[in-house]
Amino acid sequence: MRVAFLYPGQGTQRPGMLHDLPGHRAVAATLAEAERVLPGSSRRDGARELRSTVTAQVALCVAGVAATSALTAVGATPDAVAGHSAGAFPAAVAAGALTFAEALTAVRRRAELMRDAYPSGYGMAAVLGLGVAQARRVVESITTAGDPAYLAVVDTGRQVVVAGGARALDRLTAAAAEAGARCVRRLDIGVPSHCPLLDGVAGAMTDHLAVIPRRDITVPYLAGSAARLLHDADAVLDDLARGVATTVRWRDATALLAELGTTLFVQTPPGRVLARMAREAHPHARAVALADTGLTDTAVFIRRARAGPEGRSQGCGSDGNPP
Repeated sequence: MRVAFLYPGQGTQRPGMLHDLPGHRAVAATLAEAERVLPGSSRRDGARELRSTVTAQVALCVAGVAATSALTAVGATPDAVAGHSAGAFPAAVAAGALTFAEALTAVRRRAELMRDAYPSGYGMAAVLGLGVAQARRVVESITTAGDPAYLAVVDTGRQVVVAGGARALDRLTAAAAEAGARCVRRLDIGVPSHCPLLDGVAGAMTDHLAVIPRRDITVPYLAGSAARLLHDADAVLDDLARGVATTVRWRDATALLAELGTTLFVQTPPGRVLARMAREAHPHARAVALADTGLTDTAVFIRRARAGPEGRSQGCGSDGNPP
């Protein structure tokens, strides 16, 4: 296993993200299909529009599938795929578990359920500079019976995300600083994802996905919540449903990919945060973001990674990561 595609989740959306996708016919075809399935979904990427949980998650799905389609069209394919939170849906398309139309409908349903469950008073915050055990103790210290907080995402050994009520997140800033955190930053997410508060959403998504035909998985799918590779459609769809209410173990997931021999991590649009985290955690591998390197250069990196050391040594320049 040499090449892994990483698909970002909510919080990474940015204005113009769909308009900035590579200018390739495969991208145009993906955007046209998105319009047929969900009219307007191929162009809703303005700053005000992306404040909506529904619009943001749909746009992330469109961007991930469009980028994969373009890379595949130029002969650059992954050996494994992994999606961070809502990024799991375009990852499932790349794995062969969902069609693009099924993914769009499912991710919109997921986002609507999340929005309706917690229309206000909740959110998420990133904590940088604390170890996971420290962060867990801080979360326990700010939790009350009527105002809960949960450790929702473990991105790295020193970066976690906390979900919960707004007042609990207000207490988080002071408590984390007292514990030695470098920074606490509220995320542009208005619902408490990846914690038991969304158990009801997970149940509804299980019902929604139950009617999806089960297909052979063509590319191994890495479950962020379980940090293990899935090769079975039932397991992938179960992860898509239950992942919304389960802690994301992203640090463990990318560590598994590295242990399995991944030498190149490729982040699909938007942004570069997953590539940056992979680069920092696994400095012996290359990590690139399509948004930075572009379609042609990213495809070259993928082909060289698949060719092994001999392929990378021919005209590659530095073995380090691109800026």
